[in-house]
Amino acid sequence: MLSGSDRDVGGSRVSLKRIPVPVARAVVDCGIYCDGERLPGRFGLAEALARVRGEEGAGGFVWLGLHEPDIHQMGEVAEVFGLHRLAVEDAVAGNQRPKLERYDDTLMFVLRTVAYVEHDMHSVSEIVLTGQILIFLGADFVVAVRHGEHSGLRAVRAELEADTERLRLGPGAVLHAVADHVVDTYLDVVQEIETDVEEMEQEVFTPNSRLTIESIYQLKREIVELRRSVIPLGLPLQLLTRPESGLSKEVRRYLRDVTDHHTSAAERVHDFDDALSALISATLARIAVRQNTDMRKISALVALAAVPTMIAGIYGMNFEHMPELKQVWGYPTVLAVMVLTCTGLVVLFRRNGWL
Repeated sequence: MLSGSDRDVGGSRVSLKRIPVPVARAVVDCGIYCDGERLPGRFGLAEALARVRGEEGAGGFVWLGLHEPDIHQMGEVAEVFGLHRLAVEDAVAGNQRPKLERYDDTLMFVLRTVAYVEHDMHSVSEIVLTGQILIFLGADFVVAVRHGEHSGLRAVRAELEADTERLRLGPGAVLHAVADHVVDTYLDVVQEIETDVEEMEQEVFTPNSRLTIESIYQLKREIVELRRSVIPLGLPLQLLTRPESGLSKEVRRYLRDVTDHHTSAAERVHDFDDALSALISATLARIAVRQNTDMRKISALVALAAVPTMIAGIYGMNFEHMPELKQVWGYPTVLAVMVLTCTGLVVLFRRNGWL
């Protein structure tokens, strides 16, 4: 597929053509699996599918892994495996909601991936990274399309290749292994977030805390992103556990365990949202109390300054007939009254908690 663009060169417009990138650039791995074992060698897409559908690979399947393919690369894959055009568009977009759809004999399963980012609790920074894995499942192939740098499946492939019995279950075993891996990362991220929430709760109720409401709001916003990735996956997982999904009974049994783990992660994400809403309310209340305390201290200091100011203002009016003006003890008496009055106010304010 070639796309054109125009550029001005020496005052004239020259049409440039974009050279398509070979699909091999997006291929992470392509393997043929027969009777629970991977066939040795490297295979192209069409070659791998042809061998599986021939006598040599009867009962086997192809597992193709792609990383962020463009529309041209995904178009070639779709042509080889017979994928629907709408499914190809979803695979290239990379921002789909978790869902399960069927196109003829092919299942399309979309999962959102998440990763935790280490951060300073007192700063406003990104905490949760998100990505996507889209799986096309046919009778004799699995195509996994990844978006995001943290969503690698190399470890999943290696673990599954070491488990011959599970690989014998066919493409459904791959779907389960990927779903199980993604949900396990949900639980890991949830555990990290739970630690952050507990630390914030402790910090909020610690005197002279440096924690700002911006930090709490940032974590709450990241949890909203986490919730958008985790919660919607529940319905597709439930649909996969039903006989209508076309998966074998053994694979559906494995997926029920994944569904239980997902339910646990989803419930904890809901709890985080409620806990952070309560923390924001507590922080706002604490700020209001602190401002009220500051206003009382300011009012007490103003009252202390008002007494000597008032007395000094009265005796500074320079009237001729004022009491004690010509008395020897007048000046020290006025000073003593100021000191005694201010001392009494200090005692009163401290007793009431104003100072």
